[in-house]
Amino acid sequence: MTDDRVLFEVDADHRIATITLNNPKQRNSYDAAMRDEIARYLDIVADDDDLTVVLLRGAEGVFSTGADMNNAYGWYGDERLREAQRDGAEQSAPKKSRPSQRRRLTVDRKSFGFYHNFMGFPKVTVGEISGYALGGGFEMALMTDISVIARDTKIGMPATRFLGPALGSLHMFFHRLGPVLARRMLLTGDVIEAGSIEHLGIFTDTCESDQVTARAQYWAAKAAKMPADGVVIAKEAFRLVEQSQAYQGEEAASYIFHAYGTNLQFSPGEFNFVKTRAQHGTKEAFRLRDEHFHVPEPQ
Repeated sequence: MTDDRVLFEVDADHRIATITLNNPKQRNSYDAAMRDEIARYLDIVADDDDLTVVLLRGAEGVFSTGADMNNAYGWYGDERLREAQRDGAEQSAPKKSRPSQRRRLTVDRKSFGFYHNFMGFPKVTVGEISGYALGGGFEMALMTDISVIARDTKIGMPATRFLGPALGSLHMFFHRLGPVLARRMLLTGDVIEAGSIEHLGIFTDTCESDQVTARAQYWAAKAAKMPADGVVIAKEAFRLVEQSQAYQGEEAASYIFHAYGTNLQFSPGEFNFVKTRAQHGTKEAFRLRDEHFHVPEPQ
C-alpha cells in the first residue's frame, strides 16, 4: 500500500524520476513510514537501467523540516508495550518508559542506513530546496549531488538544541560545510538563510525562490544527458574518494552517537523538549525552545 505523503513520477523520455515529499500541513516533515516509502522509490530508480537522475523535492514550496517531532520518541516505539505483547500480558495502558539503549541502537542503525544509502545512491540526485531544509531535511539537501536552493530557504539543525550536537551525519557536516560553519551550526542550533552562505559554494545553484523549480529541472535535464554507465561508475568512484579522505568509521559513529544523544539527562535550567512537549504540546514546545535559546546580539 502506497503512502500518498510521498509522490513518485517517472519521465521515461528524459530518464528522470521525481520523488516529492507531500506532507505540506507539517512542512513536509516525515515519519518512519514516509522515510521507508522514499527508500522504496529510490530502490526502484536504482534498479531501473533506463533512469539516470532522481529529483527530490517538497510540495508547496517547502523542502522538508526533517523528522516529525509530534512523534519525538515514537520512532523507538514503547518498550513496555512490546514486552507486554511478547509475554502475552494485559495491554491495558502500560506505563510509558524510555526506550533501552539496545532499542535506540537498533532503530538508529536502520534510520541512518537510509541516509548512508541516499548519500551513496548510484544515480544522480538533484535537490529542489526551498522554504525550509531543517534537521533530516537539511541532511538530505547536503547529500544531493546537485543542490538548487532558494536564497531565503531556512537551513539548520535545530534539533541539536534538545538532543545535543552529536547527532546526524557528523562527517558530512564537516566535509560539506567546513569545520568552522559545522561547529557553529551544531553547537548553537542556529537556523540561517541559505543566501548568507552563498559565497561558500556549499550548494550548486543558489537563486531566488521563484526560480528554484525551473533551475532544478534544468540541472536534472543536464545530468540526464550523461552516459548512464559512466554516472554509476563515477558515483562509486566519488564514494571511494570521500571515504579515503574523511568518512572512515562514520557509518557506525553516526547512529551510535545519535542513540546516546537521545538519552540525555537534563540539568536544572536546561531545556527539555520532550518534557515540555508533553506538558504544553508540540507547537508551544517549539516556541518555548526558541525563547529559551534566544540570546540578543550585542549592540
